[in-house]
Amino acid sequence: MSKRPGHLNLLAMLNNGGHHLAAWKHPKGRAGAGLDIKQYIHYAQVAEKGLLDGLFIADVAALWGKDLEALSRTSRGEHYEPLTLLSLLAGVTEHIGLIGTATTSYNEPYHIARKFASLDHLSGGRAGWNVVTSVVGDESRNFGREEHFSHSGRYERAEEFVDVVRKLWNSWEEGAVTLDADHGRYFDPTKVHAIDHVGAHFSVRGPLNISRTPQGEPVLVQAGASASGKRLAARIAEIIFAPHDDISAAQAYYAEVKAAAAAFGRPAHAIRILPGITPVVGKTRQDAQDFFDQLQELLDPVVGLRLLADTLGDDLDLSGYDPDGPLPPIPAGNKGSRRDFAVALAEQKHLSIRQLYQHLAERNAVIGTAADIADRFEDWYDSEAADGFNLFFPHDPGGIEDFVSLVVPELQRRGRFRKAYDSTTLRGHFGLDTPYSAGVQVAS
Repeated sequence: MSKRPGHLNLLAMLNNGGHHLAAWKHPKGRAGAGLDIKQYIHYAQVAEKGLLDGLFIADVAALWGKDLEALSRTSRGEHYEPLTLLSLLAGVTEHIGLIGTATTSYNEPYHIARKFASLDHLSGGRAGWNVVTSVVGDESRNFGREEHFSHSGRYERAEEFVDVVRKLWNSWEEGAVTLDADHGRYFDPTKVHAIDHVGAHFSVRGPLNISRTPQGEPVLVQAGASASGKRLAARIAEIIFAPHDDISAAQAYYAEVKAAAAAFGRPAHAIRILPGITPVVGKTRQDAQDFFDQLQELLDPVVGLRLLADTLGDDLDLSGYDPDGPLPPIPAGNKGSRRDFAVALAEQKHLSIRQLYQHLAERNAVIGTAADIADRFEDWYDSEAADGFNLFFPHDPGGIEDFVSLVVPELQRRGRFRKAYDSTTLRGHFGLDTPYSAGVQVAS
């Protein structure tokens, strides 16, 4: 297959201490743990120095796990609210995109539309919204619900939620703000519209109380893996986080989602598919492997079993099973594609319980030299398994520092990555069009 033209898109996920659950215990990872804002600023500025397309912050509106014993053995117990942190990072960077996670299950559309529009204005057009439906059931009890929404119910709500947000973003037409002091007119009232939305889940009059943003709309991001998730991604997402670490599965997913998007009348270039990948880079392959092995050895079995429960089912207790034996039958639950992926992985690769939680602790790890990492990127990109990658660095801030100093120059040498930013917006970095220029209609 001939090489695809253009550049790889690269996002960096910003974590507390690093993506690996044991990174905070390693000497190279401790500097990044906690709420030290100087470390977050450093991370963002290194990412921008490396010309990455954006930063991405995951989030749940609860403790990241209800088992305090296991959680206390990780650095995940505390984390900043994404938009607060991204608003600060907007002021210390100039080009890099800023993508924050916000749930459609435990928010209201007006709040989300206003917050991301504000971030887009604050950053000069660099905001993106990672649309999630809340996989963590404990979020429900923080918002007055005894039970979490069902999987299908979450996605039905999410579809309408996103439609309302987009209508609100378009309730101010381009050029509505005139700042016409001579005639005493700050904005043109004929270009500001109520949306008058009434649906199954929401009733919102509008308009929004902040004008159309520099990007027209902040970029929509989503991780669609289940049938409902893939439908939502194909219908609304512009950047899609894909779950696969196998190139054949990734190619099938890529083709399926692009075809599904076309069925909604969306061209293939309207979306970018980015699998998650964990680059563990060293000056030699042995250096990289040795470091990765050190992280895996630091993984507490209590944390590993909790990771499996968070992935397979909140009430799952595997403590009575041999950790070096096979995974027992796992009942279907409310975890959707995450549960299905893990069960299928264990079956296909004949993984023990320990091997499965070690794999999940650092999924999609690519271990080697800068050339090895670049080879992987090119292979997946050129074979239409990916349009780019969402980067999970195992330890912070060393992981992104190594990537920027070693891998980025290798990609540039091969002509596969930019040597300077040629856009000031997240939409521009990804080559995405502005969705709408006026009005409030959103196609379904």
